[in-house]
Amino acid sequence: MFWEGSSCICLHKGKLLMVLQGKQEEEKRWSIPSGGIEANETPEDCCVREVWEETGYVVKIKEKLHIKDGLSFGYHVKVHYFLAEIVSGSPTVQDPDGLIYDIRWVSLEELDQLPLSFPEDRSVLRHFLSSASRIM
Repeated sequence: MFWEGSSCICLHKGKLLMVLQGKQEEEKRWSIPSGGIEANETPEDCCVREVWEETGYVVKIKEKLHIKDGLSFGYHVKVHYFLAEIVSGSPTVQDPDGLIYDIRWVSLEELDQLPLSFPEDRSVLRHFLSSASRIM
């Protein structure tokens, strides 16, 4: 089975925007805002929509950073990672799927301690967050 989606790396004051997610019966884990590409949607449009739905922030895509193409939980996945900046909004969970439970800005030290929905992303997230921390 194949799944394609987008993820947003959004940094502010040296911290990474993350959401606590999971199905009602699952243990909740942290992830960057992300989700599946819908019909007639570009990966960029998907990224912007998912951030809005999961966090209440409106973002502007700055650049494409990375593509994850491989196996995750038995699925072939292709995930487009974008760097984005917030242009408006405030933290509000409005996820139509009901999978988001919290929104948080996370430091590099906090990232290392959080249980992640996709543990294979930790090194990619650490890379971009540590790069941003050196710049700020």
